[in-house]
Amino acid sequence: MGQVGVCAFEAASARRESLAAITLEEMPPILNAQLISKQFGAVPLFRDLSLTVEEGARIGLIGPNGSGKSTLLALLAGQMEPDAGELAVRKRARIAYVPQDSMYAPGMTIRQVLDSALAEGHGPEAEREGRLRELAGRAGFTELTGMAAALSGGWRKRLAIVAALVGDPDVLLLDEPTNHLDLEGIEWLEELVASATFASVTVSHDRYFLESTSSEIIELNRAYAGGLLRVRGNFSRFLEEREACLEAQNRQQESLRNRVRTEIEWLRRGPKARTTKSKARIDAAQGMIGRLADLDSRSAVSTAGIDFAASQRKTKRLVEFEQAACTVGGNRLFSGLNFTLTAGSKVGLVGPNGSGKTTLLRLLRGEIEPAEGAVRRADALRMVYLSQMRELDESLTLRRALAPEGDAVMYQGRPIHVASWAARFLFTGEHLNQPVKNLSGGERARVLIARLMLQPADVLLLDEPTNDLDIPTLEVLEENLLEFPGALVLVTHDRFLLNRVSTSVLGLDGRGRIGQFADYTQWEEWKGEELERQPTGSDPEAPQRAEEEAGTKARKKLSYIEAREFAAIEERVEASDARLEAARMQLESPAIATDAAGLQLALEELATAQQESDSLYARWAELTEKAG
Repeated sequence: MGQVGVCAFEAASARRESLAAITLEEMPPILNAQLISKQFGAVPLFRDLSLTVEEGARIGLIGPNGSGKSTLLALLAGQMEPDAGELAVRKRARIAYVPQDSMYAPGMTIRQVLDSALAEGHGPEAEREGRLRELAGRAGFTELTGMAAALSGGWRKRLAIVAALVGDPDVLLLDEPTNHLDLEGIEWLEELVASATFASVTVSHDRYFLESTSSEIIELNRAYAGGLLRVRGNFSRFLEEREACLEAQNRQQESLRNRVRTEIEWLRRGPKARTTKSKARIDAAQGMIGRLADLDSRSAVSTAGIDFAASQRKTKRLVEFEQAACTVGGNRLFSGLNFTLTAGSKVGLVGPNGSGKTTLLRLLRGEIEPAEGAVRRADALRMVYLSQMRELDESLTLRRALAPEGDAVMYQGRPIHVASWAARFLFTGEHLNQPVKNLSGGERARVLIARLMLQPADVLLLDEPTNDLDIPTLEVLEENLLEFPGALVLVTHDRFLLNRVSTSVLGLDGRGRIGQFADYTQWEEWKGEELERQPTGSDPEAPQRAEEEAGTKARKKLSYIEAREFAAIEERVEASDARLEAARMQLESPAIATDAAGLQLALEELATAQQESDSLYARWAELTEKAG
């Protein structure tokens, strides 16, 4: 590995005794990247980066948004080439790569996806089928005839991971694997990675996941000489050693600053005789000034300025549920909900994928009415909603995405220039004229948060806000949510955020029941008790997906393919609603009225979006009625 300066020295010194006692079989690393560089456009992601992936290593790869984590993973997977440097792969090593988004061609079954991966597998053919069945069963796939494209985001992710594993890899590369998984899926993946014999490199912002699965942490960050800090141990150990490393670097920086100050005073006086000795000192002084400038540049830390604005409403009771029940097409998602959302309350909303979390948010917002009971909202209640769909018009530039009209935004009653507003969310002036489609997932999330902050809120509804955010931004988000004086309803799979921020938890079990809990741990205990009450013949290791979503008895009336479709349809309906709303907004734009061609296209898009929405709602009702 390349030189990583004082940080690596401090970390290595702290581990010397423990590492000396470890005896490993001498063999080359699986992956060996030496002095690799990559840049897109004029901005380099990283330069002269060196790292290795050893046999059995479980590496958590972290770093700020835009530091190049996903790009580095793709380079290690051979999906792209570095601009400079070399990547050596051990002879006959098998590398499996699971990118952030897992998409499948229409008409392709789960079995066909796995067969395609199996064809590239390793080992005796007779054993491959058994391995496929075992992995699929452990992941929860009890039947393999369903359409892969019809699966929900979480189940597509499970399928991609199983497909990667059937080839018996030496190293598994995972890019943000927890983003689309529900809490149960994350626990499955944790157990899989923590107990695996293969090596793994996982890009993740989930701190609990990193804590339980990593044997070492690598942070990509220009703050370190060499561009990274590598610490053996779990995430907690990494945090300790990173703090010690940065303190040592700060001491070195301050010492160098004092020396530079002395040399600058000497240079200002000007040596009378230009001797060889004085010339050497001048050269040394210039070198120190250059090193200090480099240290100052690398140690400059920026964090997103997240600060949701409350409306200063004095009303305490904001939303009240009284014996509320929610039914979709005859299928009961929950009933008997008595709950009051008050100013200052922070509610975590949890449950398996498809259990009705998004539907409950729609009920909160007043988009749908309860099947039974009542939902009462305070007068002129202002709700701000962040959807997990991350809807952004990709044709817009960042400037127009942040400030649709003009070059300023209004924040807390005062105008702020769009460049200053963008800088608050770590965007430079060069970013402003770039199209949104070029932004990373984390950068898009910051754009959405920047837009939401312009709306004073009584209630914040955040649906998976942590997806794609880096850990420093997550920490800023946590602090702001803790200080937000209004009410918060938070849907998240990030257990650290959930435990730190929420004051209570609403849990949906996917079988028509809902409960209120003091925290996430109490919810888990309740889930365990419910599992123990299942009939003796049930198999919690490989649950029927249909049963998981809305109850055993109802789902048995659906075929396997229909059950899978039903599990994913709520997510598809939300995406369709977003498309329809975008089409309506486009048609209402003043600019479209004078653009005949644009108006025609906007009308066609609205008609298509409306037809898609009507069709999906009709199918949802049909499947729900059949299940019931």
